[in-house]
Amino acid sequence: MTRVVLVDDHQMFRTGVKAELGPTIEVVGEAADVDEAVTVIKAAKPEVVLLDVHLPGGGGVEVLRRVLPSDTKFLALSVSDAAEDVIGVVRGGARGYVTKTISGPELTDAIGRVADGDAVFSPRLAGFVLDAFSASDAPAIDPELDQLTAREREVLRLIARGYAYKEIAKELFISVKTVETHVSSVLRKLQLSNRHELSRWAAARRLV
Repeated sequence: MTRVVLVDDHQMFRTGVKAELGPTIEVVGEAADVDEAVTVIKAAKPEVVLLDVHLPGGGGVEVLRRVLPSDTKFLALSVSDAAEDVIGVVRGGARGYVTKTISGPELTDAIGRVADGDAVFSPRLAGFVLDAFSASDAPAIDPELDQLTAREREVLRLIARGYAYKEIAKELFISVKTVETHVSSVLRKLQLSNRHELSRWAAARRLV
C-alpha cells in the first residue's frame, strides 16, 4: 500500500479522486489550503502527496517550500497545463505533474511510480520541463516571475488577456475581493502601477 495525502481546495474533487484510486493506495489525510496541507503532511508522513497547484494561502509551491526537504514525494495534480505552473512546482521539488484529465488507473500507476522514485509527467507537459532545464535556448530563470505565487501568475495571465475582475473571479472560483488582493500583491511585488503596466509586463514575457 502506498500512503497518500490529497491536497486540493475542492472537497468534491478529493472525494472523486479517492473513489477512483486503486486498492494499492491508502489515503491517510486530506487538506484544502497551504497551512492545513503542511500540518497534515508533517503529521501523516505519507509516501506521496497529490498536490494541487492553486491553493488558498500561497499555492502548491508554498507547500513544497515549507515541507521539503522530506522523504515524502510530491506529484502535482492540476487542471492547469500552463508551462509556468509546471516549471514552478518542478523547481520547487515535485517529482511529477499530471492534469486532472488523467484516469483513475493512470493516476494510481503514476502515484506508484513516483513513490518508487520515478518522475512522471503527462506527455504534453514533459516538453515544458525539458525546455526549461536542458534546452540550450530555454528562457532564463526570471526572478521577478518566480516571486509570484501560482495563483498570482494565473491572475496576471488573465489580466493580460483583458479579463475584468468579475470574469477572473468566475474563472478561478474566487471572490472579486480576492482577485483585487492578488492584483495588489502582484503590482507591489513587480513594482508596477496599474493593470495596463501589468499587461505589458506579461506580454513582454510571453505569458499571455
